[in-house]
Amino acid sequence: MATIADVARHAGVGVGTVSRVLNGTGAVAEATRERVTEAMEALDYRPSRSARDLRRGRTQRIAVVVSFFTHPSAVQRLRGISEGLGDSGYEVVLYPVDRPEQRAVHMDLLAGPHQADGVIVVSLPPTDEEVGRFAAAGVPVVQVDGLHPAFLRVVCDDVEGGRLAGRHLTALGHRDVAFVGDAGGDPYGFRSSLDRRTGLAEALAEVGADLPAERVRTGPHGEEEATALARELLGNADRPSAIFAASDTQALGVRRAAAERGLHLPEDLSLIGFDDIDVAAHVGLSTVRQPLVDSGRTAATLLLEALAGDGAEPRAVVLPLEVIARDTTAPVGGHPPPARTDRPGPNRGGDTP
Repeated sequence: MATIADVARHAGVGVGTVSRVLNGTGAVAEATRERVTEAMEALDYRPSRSARDLRRGRTQRIAVVVSFFTHPSAVQRLRGISEGLGDSGYEVVLYPVDRPEQRAVHMDLLAGPHQADGVIVVSLPPTDEEVGRFAAAGVPVVQVDGLHPAFLRVVCDDVEGGRLAGRHLTALGHRDVAFVGDAGGDPYGFRSSLDRRTGLAEALAEVGADLPAERVRTGPHGEEEATALARELLGNADRPSAIFAASDTQALGVRRAAAERGLHLPEDLSLIGFDDIDVAAHVGLSTVRQPLVDSGRTAATLLLEALAGDGAEPRAVVLPLEVIARDTTAPVGGHPPPARTDRPGPNRGGDTP
């Protein structure tokens, strides 16, 4: 395979001249340029794109930092990112975060030179220090499910999502509503569960009801953990008539606990989740759907625009939410559930922690 030195010898010029012809930099006489071009054709020389990009300060890589990438929500977002990048020519490099210390390591690395041309951060709020380092390095960053105002961001309104879930339940006559979600003090900075709980409380207040502390159960994110939390709620004589779970995964845990208690959905208990993971449709779970695939696709588009020098000003793209009423919610008293609004869509995804 011919090298740049072979081209230089064949054309009778220096290696630096061949480099200037390849990169389109510096003054090169037209006759010299033609000799270099003819030499490359004669030797079938193919310049290394990676080497050329590195000389220009580019890596042709996009880094994706994502928490718990095996969770259904992360998989759906990653699928959208892959679709959004399409045939852009960029290599996608995944930086998974399963422990808090991994997060700091990846962020420090990616803010350094020659690591990635752009970064997509999924569900991991950056610190002000990290924002400053990325800005100093000139690396464009797009957040998915993140709210730092210094970056481009693709988000859903989790408070509004909680309101939607709450209004769905109150429209069915429920006033004794409970909540199952994530514990506070999360080391990753996740706050979607807290915001969804806030929205639920606001929806209940609209009809003169409240969300007392004894109706709230929080713990580590997971189906098993949610089952244990729901056992506490459903083991009392004054059990709620409905439960809003902060994710579909947690809703599945509540569903299991209800079955253990001999309760039937929705005759004895209404249940609504959040996200609309694939299994939600299979088990007839009512939920608040968020467009997970679209969030990844939109983030990829925003990053490509930023890399092209267009549309890089920090701003938020807010994606819509909608209630999908299925078989696990019904009016108080166990009447037949409302007509299902389940319908296929490309954005059904997983749950966010």
